Amino acid sequence: MSNEPVWDRPEPPGKPSPTPLTRELIVNAAIRLADGGGLDDVSFRKVAAALNAGPMRLYGYVETKDELLDLMVDEVYGEITPPPAKSDWRSGLKHVAHEIRNAAKRHEWFIDLLSGRPHQGPHSLAHIESTLATVRLADIDQVLGVVSAVMAYVFGAVRSEITELRAERATGLTEEQWQRASGPYMARMLATGRFPLLGRVMHESTDRDHAEVFGTGLDYVLDGIAVRHGL
Repeated sequence: MSNEPVWDRPEPPGKPSPTPLTRELIVNAAIRLADGGGLDDVSFRKVAAALNAGPMRLYGYVETKDELLDLMVDEVYGEITPPPAKSDWRSGLKHVAHEIRNAAKRHEWFIDLLSGRPHQGPHSLAHIESTLATVRLADIDQVLGVVSAVMAYVFGAVRSEITELRAERATGLTEEQWQRASGPYMARMLATGRFPLLGRVMHESTDRDHAEVFGTGLDYVLDGIAVRHGL
């Protein structure tokens, strides 16, 4: 196994074959599989079958599944457009937040791979650089703190939204149908008087779409940053 990161490792020289391979073809096939059936559908065997190639041929281009997942994540980061050059910090971070949400809606598995250490592919690094550049504070630790706070909200909110979509598919029930099914139990619990605020949520809160909820929560985070740093 090579000690070089996959980003620095050249592809093997092409060979005459009825099914030519490239790293890009492999990654795109893996993304299509993940989009259709989740990360559990991504294996060297299935990717090879999708490309009409033998599984062993893939190892010349990608050595491990972790490398393949890193390449897939980087490919999706390449879909995320950076903020316009003259954006102020708030509109720039809003742009990034909504771009990540949109990417995760197209590729639901993407949010599952965003925890842990930062990704280091070329598209990932360009995304991080352009995001940091939106926050024009002199102290780089403050810049990092601002971006980290926003990303923590974005990842958590998007993960919650994707989890709800998966639950709907798994149960066949929309959120509204699930709430109706659990209504009698919740009515009994609220009747105890122990949960007055939950009662207000159930009876007084308004129904809003996911995009509106996401945007409102994002504004709360950005408002806090503006107060803390006098922006």
